[in-house]
This record gives sequence, C-alpha cells and structure tokens, in this order.
Amino acid sequence: MRDLSSELLAWYDRNARDMPWRVPPADRKAGVLPDPYAVWMSEVMLQQTTVAAVRDYHRKFLGLWPTVRDLAAAEDADVMAAWAGLGYYARARNLLKCARAIVAKHDGVFPDTYEALLTLPGIGPYTAAAISAIAFDRPETVVDGNVERVMARLYDIHAPLPGSKGELTALARNLTPTQRPGDYAQAVMDLGATICTPRSPACGICPWRDPCAARIAGSAPQLPKKTPKKATPIRRGIVYVARRADGAWLLETRPESGLLGGMLGWPGSDWSDAPEPAPPLDADWEGLGEEARHTFTHFHLRLQIMTARVPHDAMPQRGRFIPAADFSPAALPTAMRKVFDLVIVTLRDD
Repeated sequence: MRDLSSELLAWYDRNARDMPWRVPPADRKAGVLPDPYAVWMSEVMLQQTTVAAVRDYHRKFLGLWPTVRDLAAAEDADVMAAWAGLGYYARARNLLKCARAIVAKHDGVFPDTYEALLTLPGIGPYTAAAISAIAFDRPETVVDGNVERVMARLYDIHAPLPGSKGELTALARNLTPTQRPGDYAQAVMDLGATICTPRSPACGICPWRDPCAARIAGSAPQLPKKTPKKATPIRRGIVYVARRADGAWLLETRPESGLLGGMLGWPGSDWSDAPEPAPPLDADWEGLGEEARHTFTHFHLRLQIMTARVPHDAMPQRGRFIPAADFSPAALPTAMRKVFDLVIVTLRDD
C-alpha cells in the first residue's frame, strides 16, 4: 500500500513555500517549531484572504506588536487602523479579544491542544486544528478550501460542497500522519495552492499524480463541485463627507457590532433596500454624482455620496472632525476608502 503522506512530505521538503510565519521543513525536522503567536496571526489573517495580501500585514503587525502581550495591550483603534484594507474586520476585533484572553487566562502562553484553542475567542475548528498542528505538531486534520479540492480530486468525489465537506474531511483525516503532522498540513495546503489549483491543475508534476482518481477519470478540472449560490443581493446606503474650512474631515467610529465594526468611516445611513437620509450636521449637501461600490461576503453595497464644505464652527450631531494632518486614508476600511478616492477630486484644496 502506498504511503501517500510520506510521498507528499518528500515533495514538501523540496518545494515548501517561503512564508514569514513558517519554519522551513529542514529546521522543523531538526526540532525547531514556529512561534505560536506568528502562526495564530497568520491563520486569522489568511481567513478569506490570499497569502500575497497577508504577507505585508503579518510583518507589519509583528513589527508593531512582537508578542501576544504587546497586542493585548494595544489600543483598539490602533489595531483596527493597522488592519484597514485587509477586509473582514470582525477578524481584527477577534484578534484583540483572543490576545487578551490568552494573557488573562493563560498568562500569555498559547494553549497547545485543539480543545483548549477552541475555547478562545475567534478560534473555530479549522483555526484550532491549524494552530495545534502547525505550531505544536499535534496530529490534527486541517481542512481548508485547498485541502477540500485536493481530496475531491484524489478520490474523485462528485458530491457538491458544502454538503460533501464531512466526507472530504474524513478522507483527509485518514491521510494525516502522526509523524510531522504540522509539515503535512502545510504540504497539502501548498499542493492545493501551487499544483492542484482550481483551474488548469498541473497534474504532470503533482506528487500524487499516479493515485489521483480524478486525473485518471479526466474529471479533475471539474472538481470539487459546488452547490449553485443564490444571486448576491444589493444593499444601498448614503454617506456624508464633510470637510471643514481648515481642511479637517468629519468621520465617525462605527459601532463595535456589525460590518466594519470599530472602524473609522464616513457618517451615513443604514444599509438596506431603501436607506433613510441621515445627515450628521446641517449643511448644503450636494450629491457627488457617483456611487462607491464594494462587495462583502453576502451582498453588494452601493453607496450614494453626499458632500459639503462647512465653516470652522460647524457642530456635528454625529462623528468628529479630524485635522487633515492627523487623517490618513490608509486607516479607512476599503469601502470607505473608495468613497474618499471618489470625493478627493471634488473637495481637494484649490
């Protein structure tokens, strides 16, 4: 019987991707384990985000907050600003909650088991398995989208996701070795990311080419199958961008709960089918004539933009004026920065 996990590990020893949070396989075999804090940070950032997008953010966060104690002591606004642009902002809030729980309940030391990790805020089954395997070499089964695709093709599974997730996880579990499980978990993900890609898989250089049932059947490019998604709904909103005579911008910190919670943004209406106007102060508001468009996981957002120039003594009912010298568009989440990019041409200084 073929030892598929050993074959994949041999491939990984030669082809492992270089990651800021990863210990190379040669060093791991010599007994060097990665920093659990760096692994945890990477796993949270990589949720719904590509490795290419995460690399610089990971370096930035570890530069600003080198340890979990540093992060736990950070100001919420500073962390949210540093996260801006990475998306899915609930992850940043959970990052802080988790860091503070590790300090408060575990004296700043990461738990090293799947069960203990699951008790921490923002850590679900996948993240707990990934951290315990990668950071602590526990034989946990790590299943992300890459692994689901590899398993569906290796075993030629045609049942569509998400319904087939349990079957694919069971198949992945059967292959997870007790030796080098951390390297193995990363190897399967690397295989999916670099060889067994969604389109045009490079079957000719795959270490699992020969036993791959979907390659033999010719069905690999069509797998995994997925249940058709419903049409993505559209929500609408109104944002109000005011600039004071001295150049200050009117912004607000969004409520902690909900999308973009705790982030800096432009005051505005609710996001719905028919949003109600909600100007944050009395002013001669003018429509910009363009709308900002952004897509979240479950809906498309269309933002009508209202602009105004206001005097020094303007008193907002919502938000606060931030001096131009203290304002950085980079601190805005992507949806709000798109608004700024459209507005700045209209409201910039002459």
